[in-house]
Amino acid sequence: MAKRFTRQSAASPGSIAEINRHYLADEKPLVEQLASAADPGASAREKISETAAALVRAVRRNKAREGGLDAFLQQYDLSSEEGVLLMCIAEALLRIPDAETADKLIADKVTSAQWKEHLGESDSLFVNASTWGLMLTGRLLQVDEQWRVNPAQMLAKLASRAGEPVVRTAMRQAMRIMGHQFVMGRTIAEALERSNSKENAAYRHSFDMLGEAALTAPDAERYFDAYYSAITDIGAAAREAGDDIFSAPSISVKLSALHPRYEFAQADRVLQELVPRLRALAGHAKQADIALTVDAEEADRLEISLHVFERVFRDAALNAYDGFGLAVQTYQRRAGDVFEFLESLANDAGRRIPVRLVKGAYWDTEVKH
Repeated sequence: MAKRFTRQSAASPGSIAEINRHYLADEKPLVEQLASAADPGASAREKISETAAALVRAVRRNKAREGGLDAFLQQYDLSSEEGVLLMCIAEALLRIPDAETADKLIADKVTSAQWKEHLGESDSLFVNASTWGLMLTGRLLQVDEQWRVNPAQMLAKLASRAGEPVVRTAMRQAMRIMGHQFVMGRTIAEALERSNSKENAAYRHSFDMLGEAALTAPDAERYFDAYYSAITDIGAAAREAGDDIFSAPSISVKLSALHPRYEFAQADRVLQELVPRLRALAGHAKQADIALTVDAEEADRLEISLHVFERVFRDAALNAYDGFGLAVQTYQRRAGDVFEFLESLANDAGRRIPVRLVKGAYWDTEVKH
């Protein structure tokens, strides 16, 4: 795909400088180029459509086994105000240390959305009977007619008593139920154990740390130690299973967690201080025989991320290590140029670069900016 892009600058092909030509490019001609480059032809499109339809049918057949939570999350997805509100409550409750503040948050947020609009919109009895609030204890609750007629009023009455510990406990229980859908474990040991259980064992896993970017040097040190320890545990599990580096579980590392000033204005300092930290983690991952992927960051950090990645990748200590890879946000205007850069870097160094394709996180941050 990247080979068919039209070059528009004097920078050398595959260079970081070349990548930035599309940072603020007009989307119309760029999308036209992408559409032309990505067209596989009528025969391939037909096969893609058939495969996609087969997958959808299989998911629909198996949805009964998944319980009501998938239907709940589909109804209250992030395209709805209520879905965003639920995610905000879930995230905020994890950060609130005292009961009084948690009560005030619940009382304020629960009454601010149009829950009634979601009644009857789902095929799931679980969703319609609970309409989010009734799911709080993690089981199907009986509801009276007043809930169906005016759920907002009943939720307001519930929120008015939010000082009662039972409401707060129920909300936290709901957050745990939702969190279990997305989080493999509270510790790397717990996540490894769950990844090897039941149907999870059929998948490959890359573990990362949920959390924010480092704001202070002690934050960055704490994240570094956590990553280092996790690599040790993942490596031990991989050796026990006898997996090779690409089938073994791996780790994803966020550069913003390893440096408190991970920004372009501090580029010199970042390169001086962050490169050795990432090199140490990559060296540890090489020794543990697992892959390490540098995770994606905001769009304005792409250039500095690539500089850090290149310096570590070219380090002689990582020769013969094929596990050092990069997550690429394919929705970015510069994705095709990033692939050209990685191809050039891999050819120059004479070894492969594992690439993980992700759609494109951080749009909420970038839209706000």
